[in-house]
Amino acid sequence: MTFDNLGLQQSLVNILKKENYKKPYPIQKLAIPAILKGNDVLAIAPTGSGKTASYVLPILSSIKFQEGSKDRQVDVLIIVPTRELAQQIKDVFNVFEKDISPSFKTMAIYGGVSINPQMKSLFGVSILVATPGRLLDLVNSNAIHFDKLKTLVLDEADKLLNLGFKDEMSQIFSLLPSKRQNLLFSATLNEKVEEINQILLRNPTIINVTPKENNLENISQLAYSISNEKKGPLLRYLIKSGNLKQVLVFTASTYKADNVSDKLRKNGISARAIHGKKNQEARKMALQDFKNGKLRVLVTTDLLARGIDIEYLPHVINYELPRSPKDYIHRIGRTGRAESLGEAITFVAPEDEHHFKIIQKKMKISVERIESNEVDFN
Repeated sequence: MTFDNLGLQQSLVNILKKENYKKPYPIQKLAIPAILKGNDVLAIAPTGSGKTASYVLPILSSIKFQEGSKDRQVDVLIIVPTRELAQQIKDVFNVFEKDISPSFKTMAIYGGVSINPQMKSLFGVSILVATPGRLLDLVNSNAIHFDKLKTLVLDEADKLLNLGFKDEMSQIFSLLPSKRQNLLFSATLNEKVEEINQILLRNPTIINVTPKENNLENISQLAYSISNEKKGPLLRYLIKSGNLKQVLVFTASTYKADNVSDKLRKNGISARAIHGKKNQEARKMALQDFKNGKLRVLVTTDLLARGIDIEYLPHVINYELPRSPKDYIHRIGRTGRAESLGEAITFVAPEDEHHFKIIQKKMKISVERIESNEVDFN
């Protein structure tokens, strides 16, 4: 199957070919026709499966935008958990909206930056990508209205609910017109997502493209048994000896993320940390430099993991283990995407041994182990 067979506008198909999209991913094959029919959709698909384009394309193909809209009414609302994801989704819309006629305005709004410029820029916006808190701030300022809303998208719905946005989401739902199309995308189907499904969706088309064995076959995994005090030297050794050019490092706390990036820089390795305590401009610049290859190492926490979407990221290093096996799988899933190969390295301290056994059992994979005393990294 090709994109020509999915019912999209020809202008979008042409852009897909120009952007080197060869064939639709499974989520796109199933979601695009359902959305074009006007159905509500519940889609379970991991990050990196092509889900953003699976709703961006049919929205652009089917929504009838008003020429030169000059009000504060939004046609499409997409709610996401993080600033980074909001910006990335806006960028995807910008790629595909070039030849759509009539032209329209897309905008991403989120906290961490001044609200006043956002209030002014919302005039004439047709497609809005938003984090819940800032969206409600702008609603309370009478800067935006939803009387003409046609489509609501919840992207990373499981993360939205797990991060404690339930009250904000309930407030937002109460503001929206009852007649609209609802699209809910989630990496997992848990009780909270099912609850939102029951409240929000009307006879939805249900799509589940969760891959077998967590889609880890393109990721080579390796673990090092290492004491906490030797993790820093080992990290620097691996980066320098392997000449690693693009490395995403995960820590368990914002303090540790800053500490690790500082020590890398002091040892001549370009690195920056991004986490919830960094301001938005710093996070945006660090992520952009990392994607463009200007920054060798990006150190982050689980909170921002879903906002880091890099198609051909070669290396992920778990400096510290996450709290759950699902978070571990999600971390290493940043690499080995789009049918490319990736490498995931994990540092296992003595106190992590039991937890790492649980993670391996969940993955149904035994990870090759190297004892740190076998490596001369001093």
